[in-house]
Amino acid sequence: MKSVKHGKPTLGADSIHITSFGLWLLLDDREYYADFTNFPWFKEAKVADVFQVQQLHPGHLYWPALDVDLSLESLESPEKFPLVAKSKKKKSK
Repeated sequence: MKSVKHGKPTLGADSIHITSFGLWLLLDDREYYADFTNFPWFKEAKVADVFQVQQLHPGHLYWPALDVDLSLESLESPEKFPLVAKSKKKKSK
């Protein structure tokens, strides 16, 4: 028996707008805001990398170039997730 090749994922996730304060995401016809205070990984990231978001399964977002995983719940209620990782800053020589 041969395995059938899987099709493309149908779950929709898009970064739709970036400001100096955060980014807006569109997931399944609903908008979410990720401010840079709670989600610092996006502040210094390349725009192209921020726009490469994937929704691997419902409630789970992933940015491969940034190696950032977020639950949808953390976007909906960031106050429930008080631990925020520090973003990596490049040291100048």
